[in-house]
Amino acid sequence: MTDSNTRPGARLPVVVRLLAVAALVLPLAACDLLGEKNIGPTPSAAAASGAAAAPAEPTGLPYDVRPLLKPAKKYLGIAADGAPLSMAAVDEFTAKAGKKPNMIEFYSGWGDEYDSKGARNAWDSGALPYIAWEPFTVSLADIAAGKSDDYVKRYAAGIRNANVPVAISFAHEFNGGWYEWGTKHATAADFVAAYQHLHDVFAQLGVGQVIWVWSPNSINPMPAVALKPYYPGDTYVDWVGIVAYYTHLEAGTFDTLYTPTLTQIRTFTQKPWLIAETGSEPGARKPADIANLAANVIKRPDCLGFIWFNINKETNWRIDSDPQALSSFKQAVSDGRYGFDVKSP
Repeated sequence: MTDSNTRPGARLPVVVRLLAVAALVLPLAACDLLGEKNIGPTPSAAAASGAAAAPAEPTGLPYDVRPLLKPAKKYLGIAADGAPLSMAAVDEFTAKAGKKPNMIEFYSGWGDEYDSKGARNAWDSGALPYIAWEPFTVSLADIAAGKSDDYVKRYAAGIRNANVPVAISFAHEFNGGWYEWGTKHATAADFVAAYQHLHDVFAQLGVGQVIWVWSPNSINPMPAVALKPYYPGDTYVDWVGIVAYYTHLEAGTFDTLYTPTLTQIRTFTQKPWLIAETGSEPGARKPADIANLAANVIKRPDCLGFIWFNINKETNWRIDSDPQALSSFKQAVSDGRYGFDVKSP
């Protein structure tokens, strides 16, 4: 299982990285109102009895995520050590950046149960939980065929019971070859079928608290991989999330990192987008990278914000890797357009 407290070790190698609900509704994306809460036995009780947990019929309405889909201001997101199960790293970031993040990303390996405590910690702190759900131990074809449905239903029921909104990015960076679900192991049709199946299972259980994120890697390392065949369709996607880092292996500007990918995406969807994971290598260029990122996110009305990978892993991506970088980040996010109350967007 994946350690959800840090970025998984089986990431893109450093050399490249540094490069129906109720019977009345069709299964739509998260903006639909679906049923809610109160399931049957907990997973542990079900396991003890030898039976799979069987979610009960929804008894109310889920949290309405629609106001979170296109807020007037920008999300300021982070991934941080131990967060959101522990909020210590988030508090440290807030003290150093001078602004509290309102989105917290964490990782969930296939087979991990839904971290309802972590999600609640994030939400109670004023941040939208954002899950990178990673199918390391199962094929996309098997997910699409329903072979993991007992697990998927438990996970969905956990979200429904917690009844706080959550963004889910399933099998991110699928257009690269470095993950078990990537181009070396699965086809575009496999990915689309698995993504749609997950969405449909959630919809059938009345789990409307989810913002569904379709998250490719920047096309720069693999320009020959077309994105359109991987797109599940606007019915299944709420947000587009693009992953790209500022590194010494690329001409690291917003236009070179994100614009070519977004230009291709805009040929088949107009869904709002965010920078789903980013950071900058330590060095003389880092303060300028931060300023370039933050200024261009503000300029783009269709860009929801960014998630900064604030962890020292592979290299020190943290905002305080040096005093100049921290000063640049603090100044950039002091703009009043960064950050807002997710409970009243």
